[in-house]
Amino acid sequence: MASAVPCLLLCLLVLSPHLGSSYRTGSINGGKHVITRSSQESKKPSTCSSDPSGDGNGLPVTHRLSPCSPSAAGLSQSMPSVGDASSRDALRLRGLLDDSADSPGLTIPSTGTPLVDLPDAAEYHVVVGLGTPAQNITVGFDTATVGATLLQCKPCATGDPCDKVFNPSHSLSSTLYDIPCGRTWEGCPSTRCTTPGCTFRVTHNGSLVLNATMEKDTLTVAPSVHVRGFRFLCLEMMSEVPTDGTSGVLDLSRNRYSLASQVSLSPDTVAFSYCLPRGAESQGFLSLGTTRPELAGRRVSYATLYSRFPRRNLYFLRLTGVRIGGTELLIPTEPLASNALIEVQTTFTYLKPYVYEDLREVFRAWMSNYKVAPSSGELDTCYDFTGLNNLEVPIITLSFEGGASLELGIEQMMYFSNPHNIFSVACLAFAPAPAYGSGVSVIGSLAQAYTEVVYDLIGGKVGFVDNRC
Repeated sequence: MASAVPCLLLCLLVLSPHLGSSYRTGSINGGKHVITRSSQESKKPSTCSSDPSGDGNGLPVTHRLSPCSPSAAGLSQSMPSVGDASSRDALRLRGLLDDSADSPGLTIPSTGTPLVDLPDAAEYHVVVGLGTPAQNITVGFDTATVGATLLQCKPCATGDPCDKVFNPSHSLSSTLYDIPCGRTWEGCPSTRCTTPGCTFRVTHNGSLVLNATMEKDTLTVAPSVHVRGFRFLCLEMMSEVPTDGTSGVLDLSRNRYSLASQVSLSPDTVAFSYCLPRGAESQGFLSLGTTRPELAGRRVSYATLYSRFPRRNLYFLRLTGVRIGGTELLIPTEPLASNALIEVQTTFTYLKPYVYEDLREVFRAWMSNYKVAPSSGELDTCYDFTGLNNLEVPIITLSFEGGASLELGIEQMMYFSNPHNIFSVACLAFAPAPAYGSGVSVIGSLAQAYTEVVYDLIGGKVGFVDNRC
């Protein structure tokens, strides 16, 4: 379970389940997935791909438990239970959507996730280079951070791990630039600094949580992708230090100082895209400034991107339809339509309560021949598939304004108690959206698994490319 007062930089990208087990999909027939047990056991890959995206701009994305992860910090840990994932989701969504929450908050430099509501581990890792010559560091990434990339830097506080963090020394990086205090046009929102540089001191309940300085340097995310003058917060002191082997988190939000806003773009490129890996035995990718998928010969469907006050740094789509087993839910368009936050650090998908109730009713009718299992966490529609050799599950498809649709595989719509065996206990990975979210739906990381999610910020849209990792 995440700490009640978690560390700022360790934003949790809660994992999707990992089903590398002995099964195969026999067919997709009649609006349902037909799954058949196979006697052939799955095998872990013997090598790790250097560029899973295949376009030369991709950073490999690995789960912290993966043998391919640059950090082995979590190898002795197990995957989170439904209850743990639900609790982390609740913390995350309250921080993102509850404007009335009694929290001191932290906005660097605009509206973002309050400090006390960020969980304390990055589930997915990438390696980037910072400085000239580049220092390789392992970081997480987030589409809804506080408004700046956060990196742990030397010198570290006494007792903190310090061997894999960035060293902001001019003697080690010829491109490092200290942003002066008050230089708002260079990215410093503060005029009350403790040094001539742009510094931040954050306290919580009277205790110092972090001390940071805003810097600029060259970020290398691929051999052909360099972000010069990249702004980031150099964290020199934190109340809690990384426990997952990462040195920070990349900000991919819509904030003006985020990495997404600093990537050089052309009409033929998108700001960034990612594909979350299937599990600890596989890899995904994160690409920046990559070629539009349609120009690369890939089939993509786009949804219109919206802003929502006061969380203008978040990515909102408009959910317009939910189809199950090939049939649309019988809900009028206007009551169904809602702002849908697409989010990489929330596991499950959350719908308006009456939309979820209709989905649950139809799903339960489809699954009436299977053994019901007890509810778990927020998930109240669970089944015991233990001992079965065949399984049929209705396909769920989410539709969005702009024409995009997201068809969910069984691994995207159900959360399994045994991540390596589909014939175990599984729960429908949907839940009612929290009341404090003012009717906002949430498309979590599980529903996005396998899919390349493309952020076209110039065109104002988000695209989906099926089966990319």
